[in-house]
Amino acid sequence: MTACPVEARLRELGHSLPDSAPSRAMFLPGKLSGNLLFLSGQICEWEGVPRYFGPADDSLDLAEAQAAARMCALNLLFSIRAVVGSLGRVREIVRVGGFVSARPGFEAGPMVVNGASQLFIDLWGTAGQHARTAVCVASLPANALVEIDAVVEIA
Repeated sequence: MTACPVEARLRELGHSLPDSAPSRAMFLPGKLSGNLLFLSGQICEWEGVPRYFGPADDSLDLAEAQAAARMCALNLLFSIRAVVGSLGRVREIVRVGGFVSARPGFEAGPMVVNGASQLFIDLWGTAGQHARTAVCVASLPANALVEIDAVVEIA
């Protein structure tokens, strides 16, 4: 069996996928419609344990917040592999939605979500570039700092 180049690249970048990404409610991790995989939102938790908490304010450490967004992206990658069998089936990342728990007036939400966007670009190059929404919200499940969802084209 040939190793998946995307997973090899992930390891080169110093990352790994969680062993699980359990759902907190009644929804699927992703749903295929034609060649598009619609991924449910993933919060910044590792194997079901939340790691980064909101709300963000002006004292936020941006690098740490981007790590939270990257953790969400790693959970999304786990979901892709769980639904379609291999990250090698991803043609491109089409769209990313990012939600940052923040106090009123916090303006760095898009910079936080860059943590997830950068990982997709690092893994797939131009095919990792995507349309995106990044918004700040009053709260997220488990008091998480970040939640990310995505739409992915599958080969």
